[in-house]
Amino acid sequence: MATYERRTTIDAPLADVWAFHSRVEGLEAVTPDWMHLRVEAVLGPDGERDPDVLETGTELALSIRPLGVGPRQHWTSLITDRERSDGSASFRDEMIRGPFDRWEHTHSFFADGERTVLRDRVAYELPGSDVAGVGRLTDVATPFSTVGFEAMFRERHRLTKARLE
Repeated sequence: MATYERRTTIDAPLADVWAFHSRVEGLEAVTPDWMHLRVEAVLGPDGERDPDVLETGTELALSIRPLGVGPRQHWTSLITDRERSDGSASFRDEMIRGPFDRWEHTHSFFADGERTVLRDRVAYELPGSDVAGVGRLTDVATPFSTVGFEAMFRERHRLTKARLE
């Protein structure tokens, strides 16, 4: 799988950054406006609608319309892992339905004194990557997908800093 990674330091304590990213409101706050995000539904692991915290087993139904062009793309993610220990925290969401053949996004947070290092790592496969003969096309397209990821995650990190610093 191809990967994309971005790291930045937030001038806020780990507990604050973790709490912010643990809620759907955090996702909404850091998604660039040009993505035209809609949170269609959030179901907690016990079936509860709109849980306060995105725990393991939470399912998020989203739609996006990047740059307001084309039809809305529907996306369903599942929180598959969530851990917190002294000095670090992380959670992973995996796309279970959506525009990629595979998408695993790991959000990691590391205490650095009163600051927090935020790392986003996405492992992904572009659509059609598992179709015979399409692999070479996917190899050519993968670097171009990184351009879109860079713009989106640069803005996500900027918005996180703006909210928490």
